[in-house]
Amino acid sequence: MHKSMIRSALFVPATRPERIPKALASGADVVIVDLEDAVHESLKSEARASLDAFLASRPDARLLVRINAPGHAEQAADIALCKRHPGVIGLLLPKVENAEQVAQAAASDKSIWPIIESAEGLLQLAEIARAARVERLSFGALDLGLDLGLASGTAAAERILDQARYSILLHSRTANLAPPLDSVFPAIQDQAGLERATRDARDMGFGGLLCIHPSQVAVVHQALMPSNEELDWAQRVMAADSGGEGVFVVDGQMVDAPVLGRARRVLQRAGGKAS
Repeated sequence: MHKSMIRSALFVPATRPERIPKALASGADVVIVDLEDAVHESLKSEARASLDAFLASRPDARLLVRINAPGHAEQAADIALCKRHPGVIGLLLPKVENAEQVAQAAASDKSIWPIIESAEGLLQLAEIARAARVERLSFGALDLGLDLGLASGTAAAERILDQARYSILLHSRTANLAPPLDSVFPAIQDQAGLERATRDARDMGFGGLLCIHPSQVAVVHQALMPSNEELDWAQRVMAADSGGEGVFVVDGQMVDAPVLGRARRVLQRAGGKAS
């Protein structure tokens, strides 16, 4: 899938290598094998060895790896592992706070997805977004909320996190990055809540979500699809576009270049062609 069309990125812990094939078969656009938060400190070396063995046995597999954070004693070994394997197509870099930390991970010669998880990371977004090899941004709502002192899950906390989302969208656009991914939705059983969160992310301009369970993938993909009404409107707008008039009318409403652009995006979300 083209990098600009990533809708779902599914985490799987490196300590459970038997789950990696299942994750790859889940329908997720990309799979992220986690060497960081999902792995206890005492198991870091074992987790890396398990991932090494999996990649050696499955040279056809393509995945991303969430390495340990900048300053962590295991990060250099994580980067070295990822550099050895062509099946690792990118690194998810957690707790990023400056461009120098991105440069260290970029020594892997892989694409970098920085995760913003602190106030300092938000302040340094402009330089992080423009660092070499950065492909797209994401953020960790739980860690960021903790750093900012938010009461997780409250409406007030969401208002603050929405400002973080705005910053990530703004710097993704100005740095010409692929659409960012929203944070994980931690309530695995709450599919209705996941659908609402995904639609909000879609309407804000995010490309999709980080996922923590295979059951979330189909819900995210469906929620990102335009409704039948949106799709019908977009098709009628594109059909009415002669290419020669700057402004025309569809359903009694003016259609100009920005409206045409929105119609194209609706068709792209649906997987259709938008000429």
